[in-house]
Order: sequence, then C-alpha cells, then structure tokens
Amino acid sequence: MLEIKKNVLLADYTTLKIGSRAEFFAVIKDLEDLKAAIVWARQNKQTIFVLGGGSNLLITSKIKGLVIKNEIMGAQITAETEDEVWLTGNSGEVWSRFVHQAVTLHLYGLENLYLIYGTVGAAPVQNIGAYGVELKDIFDSLVAINLHTGKEKVFKLADCKFGYRDSIFKNKLRGKYFIYQVTVKLSKKPKFKIDYADIKAELGRKKPNLSNVIAAIFKIRNSKLPNPIVLANAGSFFKNPEISVADFKKLQVKFPDIKSFPSGKKIKIPAGWLIERAGLKGKKFGPVSMYEKQALILVNHGGATASQVLRHIDRVQAAVLKQFSIKLEPEVNII
Repeated sequence: MLEIKKNVLLADYTTLKIGSRAEFFAVIKDLEDLKAAIVWARQNKQTIFVLGGGSNLLITSKIKGLVIKNEIMGAQITAETEDEVWLTGNSGEVWSRFVHQAVTLHLYGLENLYLIYGTVGAAPVQNIGAYGVELKDIFDSLVAINLHTGKEKVFKLADCKFGYRDSIFKNKLRGKYFIYQVTVKLSKKPKFKIDYADIKAELGRKKPNLSNVIAAIFKIRNSKLPNPIVLANAGSFFKNPEISVADFKKLQVKFPDIKSFPSGKKIKIPAGWLIERAGLKGKKFGPVSMYEKQALILVNHGGATASQVLRHIDRVQAAVLKQFSIKLEPEVNII
C-alpha cells in the first residue's frame, strides 16, 4: 500500500544536498504505486512533482502538493534484429547501471554517456549528453503516464522536441507526465564516437573497443568531476553557450586561446573555460564554489543554503557577462 508522508526534508534526496521540504511525499516502487499516487492526488486536489535521482536539481523552496520519489527499477531487451537491439529501462533505474548493462551485453551507443549521474527517466527530460553524444542520437521511444488522467502515451523521437539539454518535458509538458520507460536503439557492431579530444588523448594508439573506451571515459570523468557522495554537487551546472560565428570571431581577437567547437551554424563555447577565465575556478564564497578541477561544477562544501547557491549563480553569470558579453544559462533545474 502506498504510504504518504507529510513535511519531508528533501536535502537527502538531492546530490547538491540542498532542498526544502515536501508538503506530501511518497516512494514509488512500481506502476501500481504510481496509479495510487495519481488517484490520491486527484482526490485530495494536489499537484504531483516527480523526483528522480536528484542529481540535476536545486530545490530553493517548499514544494507544495505530492512529491513522488521514483524507484521503479530494472531494464530488459525488448526487441532485436541481426544488427540492432532495443534496450528498455524503467525510469527509476540508475543511469550508469543502465549503461553498464548495455556494455555487458556488448551493445554499442551508450558508452560515451557512462558515469552521468541520475536516472533513466531523467535522461530524456534533459537530453543528456557527453563527449559528442546525446541521448537523442540513440533514442527510440518512451512511455509516459499523464499525471492527471493516469493514461499512457508513447512518445517517439520527433514528439520529444529534443534540443541542447532540452526537451518538450522541460517546457510545454513540464510537470504533466511521469516518464515510465525509455527505450534506446543500440548496435551489435562497433560504432564509436571518439573524436572528442580528451578521449583521443586517453586512448592514444589503442584500437578502440568497449573496454578501453569505457575505461577512458571513466578516467576522464573521475579526473575532473567530483563524486557527489564525497563532495555535494549537481554535475555540470551551466549550459555551454552557443554564439554566432561573427560574435565568436570578435571574441577570438580579444581571447586568442578561447576554446570552442562547432554546433550547427553556431559556435559552442565551453562554459567551464569562460568561468575559469573569469577567475572563479576553485574560489570559495563561504561553503560554495566552482570546483577546483572543473569550473563548470558548482559544489557545496557543506552546509550551504539555497540562497547562498543562488547568489553564487548570479555572481558567476555576472562575471562571465562582464568579461565576455555572454549570459550563461543554468543546466540544473531550479525549483
């Protein structure tokens, strides 16, 4: 039977270790729990807020209504051909465990997304990406449950409106659906994307295979990104800004060493480079700072409040805007 709790502190459910309280709170273990939560919310005239792994979330105020913690786990192969496999993950499954399962089965396509914190259900919301690969590149479909009616709906690739760290679930359909299952289409044959400079450098002259590509990504991420269990953080805090070619050339005159990579008809600038050049890498402001090894990561050294984090976000945005005339946008969801 679904247990509804009142006034639950949410800090322990976010990797940034900051969070106010939930007016009502329940843990969802299966589809029946979800349906019971929807019925309860409808009967009690409460909204529903879905909480996954809490790895991309900054909660700044009390969340009214019912917060449901998604713990619907598991993954399985749902279809295959001679060359391809469709792997379906339940939305509460840990993302890295999902990737590890694909690697164990010798399936190709997910390896660049290894060690991204969070859950399977959060991946399409954010259109997660790393090292030249985004979820949309291997996405097939997802099943979502309407949080008002309880009805299922299948979303295909075009339906999700994927963009850079963006989807329809962050905009038009924000808060309206519970993502229940996500299916990705993977290859049985090697199809590596290893053009990213750090991966190339780490692999050296080794012939790429699943084992050494995963090992390279593991080493790269652990050298730059703090484990949230050890040092509270929400991963990459800001999006890498995209600017026009003309604006980039102007910046290049002033900053010849500026880092960049193409993004369609625009140029993408690493936000971490901008923050570092603005002098904020590793510089503490009370218990908050941008990580000393990777300026894109905002870390809580212990005891930080939501207001302190918000002030630091403003501080970083102001410094980058002043020096580069670029406005950084948070990648983390701020509630």
